[in-house]
Amino acid sequence: MKKFYVMMLMAVAFAMPSKAQVSFGVKGGLNFTNMSFDKGSVDDILKNKTGFFVGPTVKFQLPVVGLGIDGAVLYDQREGDIEVYTGFSENDKSTEKLKSQSIQIPINLRYEIGLGEKANIFVFAGPQVGFNIGDKTSELWNDMAEWRLKSSNFSANVGLGFTILSHLQVSANYNIALGKTGEVDFKSATDKTWDTVKGEAKANSWQIALAYYF
Repeated sequence: MKKFYVMMLMAVAFAMPSKAQVSFGVKGGLNFTNMSFDKGSVDDILKNKTGFFVGPTVKFQLPVVGLGIDGAVLYDQREGDIEVYTGFSENDKSTEKLKSQSIQIPINLRYEIGLGEKANIFVFAGPQVGFNIGDKTSELWNDMAEWRLKSSNFSANVGLGFTILSHLQVSANYNIALGKTGEVDFKSATDKTWDTVKGEAKANSWQIALAYYF
């Protein structure tokens, strides 16, 4: 299934109509991640949920009024601090950092509404595929748990933005994980018997981006 999604993205990117107007640029922005496990949310203990992304982008203006496609190849970094209580006191806390580094490839269909010759507002939506390029496993709380990231992931974007002076673009979107981002194994000891509780995790993100097209 993953191979099908990748092939679909590549087909959309390279099978553009010959009459499409093409613009190249650079894009960067911030991630604000929300993480949840299949057994419940961890947003109450996940702090500093920030990250960033940056990379080249391309925009295709299709020969249909207002309709276009944009794509990008982005270096994406997301991280957060998990705080848990390890005792009965408020001071008995342990903090571990979860971090991911990946290459994300979004391809969005967009519809623009002109606000004069030099400005427009637009809405967009589309698929995104990512490939992990950082550490895939992390030991947490002195090996009491292990965090494992998937080698690749699939998600979707939906958002809106505006363009000014025909070159500068500001946008905001919600990135929705369409499968598990990773999983964590929580280990507990009773006498000499070790049991492992596995939990699957999803990471959704609000994203704010600034792009400049040449």
